[in-house]
Amino acid sequence: MKKLLKVLGIIIGILVLLVIAGYIYLNATFPKVDPPMDVTVEITEDRLERGKYLAHHVTICLDCHSEHDQTTFSYTIKPGTEGKGGDKLDESFGFPGTVYMKNITPASLGSWSDGELIRAITCGVNKDGNALFPMMPYLGYNHLSQEDLYSIVAYIRSLKPIENKVPDTELNFPLNLIVKTIPLQNYTPKETVNKSDVLKYGKYLATIAGCEGCHTPTDQGEPLPGMDFAGGEEFTLPHGVVRSLNITPDTETGIGNWTKEDFIKRFKYYDTDSTRNIPVGPEEFNTVMPWTMFAGMTEEDLGAIYEYLRTIKPVKNKVERFTPHNKTTASK
Repeated sequence: MKKLLKVLGIIIGILVLLVIAGYIYLNATFPKVDPPMDVTVEITEDRLERGKYLAHHVTICLDCHSEHDQTTFSYTIKPGTEGKGGDKLDESFGFPGTVYMKNITPASLGSWSDGELIRAITCGVNKDGNALFPMMPYLGYNHLSQEDLYSIVAYIRSLKPIENKVPDTELNFPLNLIVKTIPLQNYTPKETVNKSDVLKYGKYLATIAGCEGCHTPTDQGEPLPGMDFAGGEEFTLPHGVVRSLNITPDTETGIGNWTKEDFIKRFKYYDTDSTRNIPVGPEEFNTVMPWTMFAGMTEEDLGAIYEYLRTIKPVKNKVERFTPHNKTTASK
């Protein structure tokens, strides 16, 4: 018996050492990213205009980094809070820990170089080289053209400085270690996509807008094979679970019967003063889909996304859009 206990003690000791070694290795090796680029972005009127358009209506940077009105449909941004961050997402929203949206106004990023800001946007690490939670869609932003990326940087630099110290994100084990392995090593500057190549341009917009990320169901963070854009990804809200819809060209469960005009009108419906502020009760259906921000996209850009979505594989997948926690009613 003593010999058995001794052997078990040795095995447990070895396992503990392996765990410690793995922990040290992960922290010492990851994130594995290159140093920030040595670049200074020239701020021009064209870049400010393009950057504002992207940050508000395509890449929607300000959607995550501003305060939201919880009483309106699609959680519209509170005027005057653009970029200040501070929103808290925790277990009540289905998050494995507590995630805080960072302040991206010059009051917070004033000491960052343009290269550090570019690296954060496209690779997923902060000024100190620490991994960002991948809710920050740097995997998609890594595909930004250089000019669009520089335009976003220029616009962020122009935001009104707002003093707002935001706590650090705290993730549960083992996700706090896994997140360290996700950032990309570098960003390779990419040429501007020609709008005349509608399908290529539509794919580019869908990528930097994060369409696939939200509309593809996942299992433990991994996209389900063959379910690209098929909907069903769950988002936990305080009053229920909302799911992304199927946007493949399937005619029964997707958008296969939608015309381009239908698609554009669906977004543009929310591009008026009245529809940007639709009141929603605490137990009523709401959505994390930023309709009121995407509504500002040009009809040309929305049309290009539609044309691209028409080319992807149709997937039959009927999605129940909303399940309230009390399960007594459901929005149809």
